Amino acid sequence: MIDLLVAGGGPAGLATAIHAARAGLHVVVAEPRRGPIDKACGEGLMPGGAAALVELGVRLTGQPLHGIRYLDGRHRAEARFHRAPGLGVRRTALHAALARTAEQLGVPVLPVRVDAVRQHDDRVHAAGVEARYLAAADGLHSPTRRALGLDRPVCGPRRHGLRRHFAVAPWSDCVEVHWSDRAEAYVTPLGPQLVGVAVLASGRGSFEQHLACFPALAERLRSAAAGPVRGAGPMRQRASSRVAGRVLLVGDAAGYVDALTGEGLSLALSGAAALVECVRADRPEAYERAWRRATRRHRALTGALLWTRQRAALAPYVVPAAARLPLLFSGLVNGLA
Repeated sequence: MIDLLVAGGGPAGLATAIHAARAGLHVVVAEPRRGPIDKACGEGLMPGGAAALVELGVRLTGQPLHGIRYLDGRHRAEARFHRAPGLGVRRTALHAALARTAEQLGVPVLPVRVDAVRQHDDRVHAAGVEARYLAAADGLHSPTRRALGLDRPVCGPRRHGLRRHFAVAPWSDCVEVHWSDRAEAYVTPLGPQLVGVAVLASGRGSFEQHLACFPALAERLRSAAAGPVRGAGPMRQRASSRVAGRVLLVGDAAGYVDALTGEGLSLALSGAAALVECVRADRPEAYERAWRRATRRHRALTGALLWTRQRAALAPYVVPAAARLPLLFSGLVNGLA
């Protein structure tokens, strides 16, 4: 019987498997899709996430990110990272690098899907595999979370994300966050001649319709599209718990607030480390507290920013306030970084 079965071979699942293998655990990943898998993603790693990959032994090349810049057409606020840069990297490149590292550590990836999960006092059984524990890293709309009855209802507007690449030279060494009345557009440098643009909005519309809310940005990107549009959402997902017996949720499957602060990948990496520590100690019940501790600051700040964004009387003041209070803005950005 193996120690840990990981359901899902995306970045969260592979990071969990790498942590487990490095901790001396016998781990297997179940992932029916052939990688690398692309999906809608801002493709920017905050400095903490970039450092976590280095500690895992994952080697990546990408575009250094030195800060966050907010713009609304009239105002501009910029916060530089104090200690180390982040990294702009294609989702497919990140996935491939994690897969290589897992392979080098001898982690098997089975081309199977985890559907039904049966639990016993000392083990779980899923996808024809018996393991002491199961890590559910099966994404934003986790079938495992739903099957275990851990989904909780979400109130308020449903926000979705759309992402497209553009073959233009980055004009900044920061991630730019453009604000309009209806949406935000996140511009991430990914290479010498490539940027990724992710649009988040609660209203319906195509990528082009949402991009039109940012005339200056749309003009800069005109005729430079370099790939298909990919979408994801609704963003907000809630779980009543991260633990159900011997099943532990990690990554987006553990719950998601919003992509406003761009920390999804970094949180997945920290969650993977916490999960493996609890499995190694044979204390699954400790994972809920560890996850809450690791994500507390993100959940509080992202939740507050999302609450403000969804109020028409307050949202127009976010960027002006950041511009007028640069020390506060820098402190918040570096606190999340």
